[in-house]
Amino acid sequence: MTHRPIILGIVGDSAAGKTTLTKGIAQVLGEENVTIICTDDYHRYDRTQRAELGITALHPDCNYVDIMQQHLSLLRTGQPILKPIYSHKTGSFEPPQYIKPNKFIIIEGLLGYSTRAVLDSYDVKVYLAPPEALRTQWKVKRDTQKRGYSEEQVLAEMLKREPDSEQYIRPQRTWADMVVSFYPPAAQLQDNGHLNVRLVLRPTISHPDLTQVASLSDQQGKSAIRLGLDRDMGKPVDVLEVDGHATIEQVRELEKFICNKAPELLSFCSTQSNTELGKISGTTGETIQSYPLALTQLLIVYHMLRATKGH
Repeated sequence: MTHRPIILGIVGDSAAGKTTLTKGIAQVLGEENVTIICTDDYHRYDRTQRAELGITALHPDCNYVDIMQQHLSLLRTGQPILKPIYSHKTGSFEPPQYIKPNKFIIIEGLLGYSTRAVLDSYDVKVYLAPPEALRTQWKVKRDTQKRGYSEEQVLAEMLKREPDSEQYIRPQRTWADMVVSFYPPAAQLQDNGHLNVRLVLRPTISHPDLTQVASLSDQQGKSAIRLGLDRDMGKPVDVLEVDGHATIEQVRELEKFICNKAPELLSFCSTQSNTELGKISGTTGETIQSYPLALTQLLIVYHMLRATKGH
């Protein structure tokens, strides 16, 4: 097998958690080993033009999908690209950037699985699907704090985008090897560090057999890590669920099991040896550690490392 870059796709709607997951995986693999590409950079129109045309950034016609596809093909063969740059802060374009691919490439954005040719470029495909109420909370927080919008503007924009979300973004879920859904343990939304995660594991790639370590109970007899069978988009899948209240002992047991399946992971494969695993910003800005996020990152990294061996 040639030493070409390994490409991970992370697709989901706006504020679904793509950047958080991407940054965490890059930290685990070593940022010097990872090239990150955001497909938002391939927007065809800036913010003012989109408003004038009445088109949203989620619509394929609003993006140079063909150029993204071409660049992905070049990166896959180890060739550099001249990548456009879109600034979310200003809503305008900046000078393009010369990008040389590293050992690993993460492609994150809205329309990463929108064509067959693009799909063929990935080694591992992940789709993020948080509950809409939680995504709304995340989007309001991000766009008001970092992009200068009011809450009313954010909610109005989400309403405007909904038809395109339904038609173009959510159907991409069908192409994912893993569907990741963080969700609150109770009816009310809670701090990010206590979110549960539901991982749909499709048979399109070979997942580690986790039956030995799933259903580990805590002292109260409650199972915080569960593995079961379900159907997703009409097809049978395995589903791994990890609760936010999982204990460090339960998490390390699962970490150890995954790492033993991929010796390359041993050097950085636990929250004990790699303190960056599962780190996330809390609601008041403090850094907290989410075990469900840590295990999600670890499972994705496991697949990326297996891809380097041609599995």
